[in-house]
Amino acid sequence: MVFLHKWYVFRACWIMDVPIWIAIAHDWRKFLLRQWTPYAENFFNVDGTKRTVRDTTGAYDPNAQSLAFQLAWLDHQQAKHHWQAWCVIGDGGKLKALYMPEVYIREMIADWMSAGIVYGNYGPHKWFQANREKMVLHEETLKNIHWLLKIFTPVENPLRKNP
Repeated sequence: MVFLHKWYVFRACWIMDVPIWIAIAHDWRKFLLRQWTPYAENFFNVDGTKRTVRDTTGAYDPNAQSLAFQLAWLDHQQAKHHWQAWCVIGDGGKLKALYMPEVYIREMIADWMSAGIVYGNYGPHKWFQANREKMVLHEETLKNIHWLLKIFTPVENPLRKNP
């Protein structure tokens, strides 16, 4: 599933005008043992069948998963295409959102487009609407997300065309 996800991210990055080296490197850390094993154990049973972890939008709560997965997720969310990578945790646990550069917003939307194909039947607009309130975003980042969704994904998921 990771390879299929990467393939669709690559295609979506093409649509989103993300530089090719960023598209190729997308989620490379998922192949490291510190992420691979916890992810595999979280999303698949021992016999290889899928576990039900995601909701109807494809989202899941990392805090409701195993400690091993939480540590893998902590490592994964440091990737620059995750909004969590652009938050500072202050004293008392207060989060402050930093501005996310546009290229990583584009990669993030490409990630949503791919996930909608691979992990569930949804698109970037539906995913964003369902998960927006869970995200801590800088005001300019939020404006750019809305603008980029409008410009590059006027249909629910352009990856569904010509697979």
